[in-house]
Amino acid sequence: MPRVLLVEDDDAVAEALTLGLGGLGHQIQLAGAGEQALDMLFGSGPAIDVVLLDVMLPGMDGFEVCRRIRARSMVPVLLLTARSDPIDVVVGLEGGADDYVIKPCEPRIIDARMKAVLRRVVTTPPTNEQALRIGTLTVDLAAMLVTRDDAELHLTATELRLLLEFAKHPGQVLSRQVLLKLVWDYGYVGDSRIVDATVARLRAKIEDDPANPSILRTVRGLGYRLVHP
Repeated sequence: MPRVLLVEDDDAVAEALTLGLGGLGHQIQLAGAGEQALDMLFGSGPAIDVVLLDVMLPGMDGFEVCRRIRARSMVPVLLLTARSDPIDVVVGLEGGADDYVIKPCEPRIIDARMKAVLRRVVTTPPTNEQALRIGTLTVDLAAMLVTRDDAELHLTATELRLLLEFAKHPGQVLSRQVLLKLVWDYGYVGDSRIVDATVARLRAKIEDDPANPSILRTVRGLGYRLVHP
């Protein structure tokens, strides 16, 4: 049963989501402010499987909470926001969120998106290989750790899943819609901004010069491809 940290300051919304998601099999821990959420996440309480994080919080907003979570943890984060402006969405994704949902949204939709996020927590793939090399990167396929020149890179589950999908298709152009299906598990036409933001985060960790990438290259108008040195 997934343990969800719901960070929501609106009592009515918090109650409705707690009841709805609880009825779908989730254990809900509730925080009404960002500071409280960080204390609960990094305190001595039960481990959290996924964070459902409202953006419009009193004091520290959800974007800052997400950035602070990412500085210390790779726990999946799903933004819950009424702000559908493209800039707000991109800010949230660039801050390290794995996905986002625009409010109001039914619990069943949030449930599906959280389950998709949790499926990205990568397990060992069925392969006889022990390690995968991509230029100066090494992916330990048993431990699911990525190192660069022997230094560990702290990738989120989504970033790691994205890298592995590119590694499965070296040299091939993968469109944003294909990546949404392969990585985000979306069975519908999703928002390509989440792909672009996650590629940008991944490049920042694996490229010598993210502004001029040599590993993950953009194919204008089509998508991205992995250049395998």
